[in-house]
Amino acid sequence: RLIYADNDLLYVNINSLNRISKFSGKEGALPKMNKLGTDTWDRLKKTTKKKVKDIARDLIKLYAVRKTHHGNAFSPDSYLQNELAASFIYEDTPDQEKATADLKRDMESPHPMDRLICGDVGFGKTEVAIRAAFKAVADSKQVAVLVPTTILAAQHYKTFSERLKGFPCNIDYVNRFKSSKQIKDTLQNVADGKVDILIGTHRLVSKDVKFKDLGLMIIDEEQKFGVSTKEKLKAMRVNVDTLTLTATPIPRTLHFSLMGARDLSIISTPPPNRQPVVTELHVFNDKLIKEAVEFEVNRGGQIFFIHNRVQDLAQLGGMIHKLVPKASVGIAHGQLEGDALEDVMLKFVNGEFDVLVATTIIEAGLDIPNANTIIINHAHMFGLSDLHQMRGRVGRSNKKAFCYLLSPPLSTLTSEARKRLSAIEEFSDLGSGFNVAMRDLDIRGSGNLLGAEQSGFIAEIGFEMYHKILDEAIQELKDDEFQGVFQNEKPRPFVSFTQIDTDLEIMIPDEYVT
Repeated sequence: RLIYADNDLLYVNINSLNRISKFSGKEGALPKMNKLGTDTWDRLKKTTKKKVKDIARDLIKLYAVRKTHHGNAFSPDSYLQNELAASFIYEDTPDQEKATADLKRDMESPHPMDRLICGDVGFGKTEVAIRAAFKAVADSKQVAVLVPTTILAAQHYKTFSERLKGFPCNIDYVNRFKSSKQIKDTLQNVADGKVDILIGTHRLVSKDVKFKDLGLMIIDEEQKFGVSTKEKLKAMRVNVDTLTLTATPIPRTLHFSLMGARDLSIISTPPPNRQPVVTELHVFNDKLIKEAVEFEVNRGGQIFFIHNRVQDLAQLGGMIHKLVPKASVGIAHGQLEGDALEDVMLKFVNGEFDVLVATTIIEAGLDIPNANTIIINHAHMFGLSDLHQMRGRVGRSNKKAFCYLLSPPLSTLTSEARKRLSAIEEFSDLGSGFNVAMRDLDIRGSGNLLGAEQSGFIAEIGFEMYHKILDEAIQELKDDEFQGVFQNEKPRPFVSFTQIDTDLEIMIPDEYVT
């Protein structure tokens, strides 16, 4: 039953449900109802399509520039690459295999690669990136690995070094834990071509960083970089193969990939024996914190306690120590001196602290398999992808892991905060990062996605219909104005709505229901 303006009703047969699309606009925005029997809706769709074609045209031009630019066509895999793959201590998941094959095919093509790998935290994106990096190094090209945090740069350096040990490959990193003389020496070696893989934060896009022959850029969690860094990256990636890794693609990057403006690989298969993280929502509660910390310490594990106000960390650390005297507590935040922060993190990694009370500095990419409980205070203050990232710090082994989200009573929160918390609780299954991003798209609407004008259209026709119109517009441009660019692309299968009437019983079988 559809209700139109003036309470006019239209009953839709269940066979035609495919003609109805869900309205999801900006949070709290209500659609304006049309009058039944008028062409207002058709006119609105036509106007939207006309305007949308302009965006689609820009997107396709961006894609066309990539396709017409000649990048470096890497050689097919040699025995060294096969040896690296064989030395992986785990078995590749089917998604990992496919993502690796996709990106190697991209690298061997004469056009610059721009691939986004969306894989949940701990699902093996780094291994895929290491194989891509080694493929570039085997062709005497240099690789830049860009990460959002200093700690992550140190962790990636450790992971890449351990994985490529025994292979002809020089790896180095720059971050603020290094002295200016050490950084100067490293950058000189990069310019001379003595460093094959350089890992670092946005420092890598500074003017004084000059590569002798850059062939591949790997960007981890691109959405965490500032606007100026992204602009510099955009200029760099025109002729260089680019691989972007993300655990929860923010709507904008996700949206571009879904539309085919970027190539997308999804790693959704968890490694063997991995269990989902048990996620629970509570108000701040001493008893719960005491029980959670005691349980984890008693089974020989470690705990993250996240609180994003630096000035409260010492007090919270003292509180936890008072609740569980046998637990040793460390404190970490971005305002610590480089050496002091590194010292705390290394002690936690080495198991010298049971509990790490920290800000979101731990959010991206830290890999500590022994940490299996995370308590996030004021969880309502964080975005959906931030919560998902932080939860991904635990449950990276075959032990059952726990995530406790602490917030004020739900009745006191905004509806958007309530939706975020219920979404993160709902999507606790392995591989739910993609679902989190899709829900984020729903909750936030697409306000900052495509500029103010497009947001206006989305508010009127809803995101799903907007996406459908945008998809149609792109297809029309591919078939018409940009036919030459897409002549080698497989034609999209023709879809025709078909109705089949039959006397056969088509009820849902009992065994399916039970």
